[in-house]
Amino acid sequence: MSDRIKLLPEIVSNQIKAGEVVEYPSSAIKEMTENAIDAGATSVKVNFTNGGRDLIQIVDNGCGMSPSDARMAFECHATSKIKELDDIYALSTFGFRGEALASIAAVAQVELITRQKDSDIGTKTIINGGEFISQTPIAAPVGSQFIVRNIFYNTPGRRKFIDDRQSQLPNMIKTEFRRVALCHPEVAMELMSGGAAIYSLPQATLLERIIDIIGFSAKKNMLEVGVDTSIAKVTGYVCRASAAKVRPDQYMFVNGRYFKSPYLAKAVTKAYEHLIPNGSQPSFFIYLTVDPDRVDVNVHAQKIEVRFADTDAIWQIINAAVRETLAKTGSVPMMDFETANLVDIPVATTGVTYQMPKETTCDNYNPFASESDLQTIPSKGAFYDISNQFSNSSAIEDFNIPSTPAASQFEFIDIASEEQYLELESTIDTKPTAINYIGRRYASMIAGGALAIVDLTRARERILFERYHAMLSGANSVSQQLLFPERLTLSDGEYSLMEEWAVDFAALGFDIDMHGSGEIEVKGIPADLSADSLDKAIYELLQSLALPHQLESMRREHIALTLAQSQAAKKVQYTQSDAQTIVEQLMECSNTNHTHLGKSIMTFITLDDIQQKLS
Repeated sequence: MSDRIKLLPEIVSNQIKAGEVVEYPSSAIKEMTENAIDAGATSVKVNFTNGGRDLIQIVDNGCGMSPSDARMAFECHATSKIKELDDIYALSTFGFRGEALASIAAVAQVELITRQKDSDIGTKTIINGGEFISQTPIAAPVGSQFIVRNIFYNTPGRRKFIDDRQSQLPNMIKTEFRRVALCHPEVAMELMSGGAAIYSLPQATLLERIIDIIGFSAKKNMLEVGVDTSIAKVTGYVCRASAAKVRPDQYMFVNGRYFKSPYLAKAVTKAYEHLIPNGSQPSFFIYLTVDPDRVDVNVHAQKIEVRFADTDAIWQIINAAVRETLAKTGSVPMMDFETANLVDIPVATTGVTYQMPKETTCDNYNPFASESDLQTIPSKGAFYDISNQFSNSSAIEDFNIPSTPAASQFEFIDIASEEQYLELESTIDTKPTAINYIGRRYASMIAGGALAIVDLTRARERILFERYHAMLSGANSVSQQLLFPERLTLSDGEYSLMEEWAVDFAALGFDIDMHGSGEIEVKGIPADLSADSLDKAIYELLQSLALPHQLESMRREHIALTLAQSQAAKKVQYTQSDAQTIVEQLMECSNTNHTHLGKSIMTFITLDDIQQKLS
């Protein structure tokens, strides 16, 4: 009987292997971009057409290759990264297997143009379907340029596979590009589709690179993480609890290499427990530095799975580091009583000072009352305590009445009964007289025989909320056109939300053109919105839209509330004219006494009470 087992030809072996190493065009871009950075490039440009199926072009200014290296680079297991097995456990580079270029060349038509710094002439090498075609001298800049055409042209099954996923290919490329770009913010990187720029990232700090990639909203929402232990060093950024969303940006890197680990990602999300709504997740960018011999990156051909020798300890270190960062914002307590099996993480405390918080009491606190009860049904006597009324954003010292003995007595005036309060509350519907701005964010007015103190910021929030809610319900909107339209870059999730809710943005008065690839152009904004805050308003609205809502009506209420709160909070100084206008507009609202969340807009003092206190 003749022998049946035969050694596969090298070309066939490489074509089979290519399906594992280079699953999509995005995989080829990842491998070649990482090679460029390993070659010491400070600038990397990536261009593709038709989702990378027709053309992939990578240009770098790295060290370049000699003619011999340019030819050898396409041989299987040819690499400059390691020399023996132990080198895998001391890696400082992306690549090490020597499989990527051979796999790409086996299933595509590849052209490499390269020149080293100390050479006067470059080299052009052509490989088609794994077969060497030619190598010729050519004038070229220092560095390397890879041109990959017709990927998988000689493997019809794989080509059909990626053709069926044509619409997904550009997003896959952007995903791989972002992962590499976030690893090396010191490298200028550019991604283009058919010559049109998608990302143009200059050399930057890590935070600047994050902002450039995921959008302006990251600037105010990112909190820095930093802790160093004998097991692992953790650096990076996590988002504020208030910025959690349904489709977050979550990245983890170890020793400069992107990896996936649902287990370690849970260490981050666990720190946000009870801080964010169900269905939302925090964005994070976590960078681990671990002794190379304590981590195995040689788990999968695409090198996105790794194994740690100290996985449980690293989980605890990450979790504690994120909790410490959130604690600095007051989101979580600094003291944690769950101390079993925790890793000791040294925290630098040089120069830190601590201040005891002021003691406060609330005589009307009811532990059995619901949150809505506490917001909307004030207790007897609470209406004259200015510190209670404005506790969410202003302390008692913000109540800027001229400092006289009589003025201080306003704090303690009481009401005889709840019925008396309700009677006073109803009088505010009568036309007020003598509206006066008294300082900071407050105005006084006489209405129905009572003196009312009005929180102008909360009043403006109520006015804007009703206005925006009416617009979203079909009322006509007013848009102011910008003299100079502003272009903004959104994340993929934000851009999808913008497309989904374009009608509602238009209803509010936004005039926005969608340009694809996360780019939008804002040509007009609501009449009440200032141009210098349009980017902040748009990002906050998109974050609001990403939160889960059971009914569309609830979502539209949330849109109106988000924009109203954003615009109301922006106003920090008022004038007499502002006070007059705001109070008059408030009188036209359906609810003049409370914000949409139930916070009091005003408090009342009767003339009889004033006379009694000053007698």
